[in-house]
Amino acid sequence: MTDILDDLAWRGLITQSTDLDELRAMLASGPVTLYCGFDPTAPSLHVGSLMQLLTLRRFQQAGHRTIGLVGGATGLIGDPSGKSAERTLNSEEVVAGWVERIRKQVSRFLDLTEDRGLIVSNLDWTGPMSAIEFLRDIGKHFPVNRMLARETVKSRLDTTGMSYTEFSYVLLQSMDFLELYRRYGCRLQTGGSDQWGNLTAGADLIRRVEGGSAHALTTPLVTRADGTKFGKTAGGETYWLDPELTSPYAFYQFWLNADDRDVVTYLKYFSFRSHEEIEELEKATSERPAARAAQRAIAEELTTLVHGAEETQRVIAASRALFGQGDLGELDERTLASALAEVPSTTVSGPLPPVVDLLAATGLVGSKSEARRTVTQGGAYVNNAKVTDEAAVPDQGDLLHGRFLVLRRGKRNIGGVTVASE
Repeated sequence: MTDILDDLAWRGLITQSTDLDELRAMLASGPVTLYCGFDPTAPSLHVGSLMQLLTLRRFQQAGHRTIGLVGGATGLIGDPSGKSAERTLNSEEVVAGWVERIRKQVSRFLDLTEDRGLIVSNLDWTGPMSAIEFLRDIGKHFPVNRMLARETVKSRLDTTGMSYTEFSYVLLQSMDFLELYRRYGCRLQTGGSDQWGNLTAGADLIRRVEGGSAHALTTPLVTRADGTKFGKTAGGETYWLDPELTSPYAFYQFWLNADDRDVVTYLKYFSFRSHEEIEELEKATSERPAARAAQRAIAEELTTLVHGAEETQRVIAASRALFGQGDLGELDERTLASALAEVPSTTVSGPLPPVVDLLAATGLVGSKSEARRTVTQGGAYVNNAKVTDEAAVPDQGDLLHGRFLVLRRGKRNIGGVTVASE
């Protein structure tokens, strides 16, 4: 056993706890079973989900038993926490498909060998229960006045309102904690700080029904120093863990582009590096920010964790090659396509136009006249080869994988050209 709470505190990962001293004593007495829930509200988890996945993994590495709960039942209802309006309910078939996809994602982060961890769905015990059983066995333990006093409920009732469906979500999540307590001796639930009310309600239900002691522990919600939402692109799109929804290249770039003001916090939250290693990277960020050592460290670590070492090496090779530090011809087609999808691009058909036209079409320059100046000043590149002739036209033989060109203006501005198939 390592002192997991000291490590979590150093990393800034403890926001709220029912009783830290009592929890510390319980954790020190032997392996404890804990869980965290993941609702299938989309076909994949996203980078924000890593906070809870990796917190479970930290507890497991400290010798404790972890349960990843996939909300086959709660995913049909919708959690009102953090939502300003009612969720759109998905069909049972859609949710069932998402449950299986998310079950596989969660399982990649946990050791599921005997007595180490398991994955469950709350539909297993909620599905067979009748409405009368639910109301008699669970509902009677929830005073309505206390539920109405919850901040989540109050804010919604004062604005858009709330259906009984979402109002009942806290009962379902609390029942999960009770059921896991009964089945597996689960005595700790973790979650984001927006889940505090749901977590403590579950611990209270265990006390009321079983006379048992259970704990809740929350982690902070991740924010960005510039005020934009963590895990979103500038256009509001989500960075997913599924490589079909967010390419490994885009995932790597998300971490590589972290603000210097955020990256040390991200290292503490998401990295498994030692305290000493993180402090060294913090020092490097302060003294040599241009080297981006901390960003490279966390980008490589998390891309490896989520997508594997082989995919990470392909991504790193693509990232280097785009900026003239590797051979573009050695990149596989899928990785190159993913990389070019993240930069200003244009699609052309028919004969290839001159380089100056392509530079303007991608938006790397504001006009063709600016493109010509870029060429004459030695700042234009096609596939990392400098272009010196204003009238230069790429040859079909220049196309990578028969359909791509990589343009560059100066050292850092990349653009892509895709030749449409006829």
